[in-house]
Amino acid sequence: MRAGIRAPFVDTRAADLTWTLDHPPIEPLATRAVRVGGALVEFRVLGASHQVRAGIPGEGSGELLETVACLPDEAGTLPRRTTTPVSDTVGYRFTSTVEALAPEEFRARVRRLTAEVNENPHSLAATFPGDPLAVTAMVAHTPPEPHATLGWRTWHAYPQSGELVTTTSVALRRTHPRDLRTAP
Repeated sequence: MRAGIRAPFVDTRAADLTWTLDHPPIEPLATRAVRVGGALVEFRVLGASHQVRAGIPGEGSGELLETVACLPDEAGTLPRRTTTPVSDTVGYRFTSTVEALAPEEFRARVRRLTAEVNENPHSLAATFPGDPLAVTAMVAHTPPEPHATLGWRTWHAYPQSGELVTTTSVALRRTHPRDLRTAP
């Protein structure tokens, strides 16, 4: 699903993004709820950033609220990879990449990505006035890996710097406390 945002695009950059599971909900510019594999996922566009609220299926699994945003009074801290428990039965893994692309490559990647996301029934893509390459996009899916119950990917395109930020998040069913280790 595509959403046109009325708020103007405000320049930012990948280095300003902070990742957290502890931030309260922020008033979104656009939202979309989708159901994937028994889980309800709410995508929340926050300008050039996002929140994903996910209800993890299974008894005692709970809910998580992932925030990747430029947060006031916080230095950017976007980990390349981290894992953490969500509950006694569910773990969570987050990875991110930041690519600095040449203008033509950036334009082609963002256009291709936007077209793919718009075709996916479990998605939300938001574009901002002033620059059609200023995009925040999210897609939920059922990951193919063992013990994975839910996953989502997000993309944040920053045309002023040519940066494309990609995040991948996965909820994993834990079978033993050692199943979840923090990766370097």
